[in-house]
Amino acid sequence: MKQYHLGIEATLEIIGGKWKALIICFLMSGTKRTSELQRNIQGISQKVLIQQLRELERDGLVKRFVYQQMPPKVEYSLTEYGVTANKIVDVMCSWGKENIKIRQGRGEEIVLLEDTCPGAN
Repeated sequence: MKQYHLGIEATLEIIGGKWKALIICFLMSGTKRTSELQRNIQGISQKVLIQQLRELERDGLVKRFVYQQMPPKVEYSLTEYGVTANKIVDVMCSWGKENIKIRQGRGEEIVLLEDTCPGAN
């Protein structure tokens, strides 16, 4: 039996790490192909992207649709359950923007390139 001391542990197990929240963020705006996600998520390798998508699929947040054609075409979208993670992603985006403002106010040279998260409500 798996045990957690705090609810945040279960959340971080599902969407923690460097890439999963970003993947969810981009899928909020609609269905995407692997190449679209890789193009939009700077610095992620195809191997890591596919691994993270498979984990999100295993955990019920993402669904994968494979078209039976040559060459193969695969699309990813959020499940109904995955859409509920939008609340968390929105809060993370807002907190990140505030954090950047604070750091800029302290004299740190830091720039926010996009003011809104893709797919944010």
